[in-house]
Amino acid sequence: MTFPFRPGPPPGGGFRSAPPPVQPQTPTQPYAAEPAPGERRIVETTGHPAVDAALRSLANASRLAPGEQIAAYEAAYQVLQETLSSIEG
Repeated sequence: MTFPFRPGPPPGGGFRSAPPPVQPQTPTQPYAAEPAPGERRIVETTGHPAVDAALRSLANASRLAPGEQIAAYEAAYQVLQETLSSIEG
């Protein structure tokens, strides 16, 4: 009796190798008005005090101990949920 599954590498050459790592690109204009495709823009202020405070707390959370990071993320999530609820009406 034969089975369709054959353990081991596929016939004819084994597994494919991983793609080469992507090299980070340095921006040509560090303060460009629009980000280049594939780049992220970090928003520092939104104009809404509660949202701005939540964003600052998330930025500072990386310096906290892991247990404190979770509490900071949960608090920011709660503030953002409450703020969105108040805006939606």
